[in-house]
Amino acid sequence: MSDGDPPILPPLRDVIARHGLAARRALGQHFLLDLNLTGRIARAAGDLGAGTTIEIGPGPGGLTRALLAHGARRVIAIELDPRCVEALQELAAAYPGRLEIIAGDAMAIDPAKLGDAPRRIVANLPYNVSTALLAQWLPSLSRLERLVLMFQKEVAERLAAKPGTRDYGRLSVALQWRAEVKRLFDLPPRAFTPPPKVTSSVVEIRPLPQPRFAADAELLERLTAAAFNQRRKMLRQSLRSAVPDAAALLEAAGIDGTQRAEDLSVEQFCALALALAKSRGRMG
Repeated sequence: MSDGDPPILPPLRDVIARHGLAARRALGQHFLLDLNLTGRIARAAGDLGAGTTIEIGPGPGGLTRALLAHGARRVIAIELDPRCVEALQELAAAYPGRLEIIAGDAMAIDPAKLGDAPRRIVANLPYNVSTALLAQWLPSLSRLERLVLMFQKEVAERLAAKPGTRDYGRLSVALQWRAEVKRLFDLPPRAFTPPPKVTSSVVEIRPLPQPRFAADAELLERLTAAAFNQRRKMLRQSLRSAVPDAAALLEAAGIDGTQRAEDLSVEQFCALALALAKSRGRMG
């Protein structure tokens, strides 16, 4: 730390025992206590010395400690579990003025409006709401500098998936349209307390100032939903649930209607959305 020596903190297992912080499955809690791993995640977030670092579901504060120790100027931690909030207050006292705790549901909070820019989110997301949270953040993603997030490995694979693979889907398109996505490293179940039944992966998301290609977000979502909901069907069939004349739309976008959803690049889905927007303009 730049302001003298770091505070002496009790071991996390002592904090967990003292506050009765047995992880609750209903909250998707799996605590990461390994200091080497929490430090690695904090370092992956880059320079934390400016702006605001936002953490979702900090639990007993393992990653929170790492963020503060690695120089985070200000951390805003959003925690739903009141037991953990009490434990985090002790950590806030050890780092005066640098840790703010919001007791509440992250699903009801827009992180792009918290603190000062540049804003970044660094979090071991609760498994049960991880994709829902990311989907909710997408519209305001460009207001965030970076996201370093932990997901179940299968979710992480979907986020970074490329066209032509079985993991490529709606979320792949929606996220990669707006950001650079990179899987950084995996964490085995034994790294957590209690161990989950799945491997976890840390993902880095670097939002773009503007989406990669011109497209209307609502129309793009509508088209990808139709295409991937029936991903085994050819596009000229699967897109009928979204547009009356799918064949004409595909022709206007220069896309072969015998292809399937997973065959199209992000750019091609955007071309479809543009063609749909133009057809709507001619109609109205």
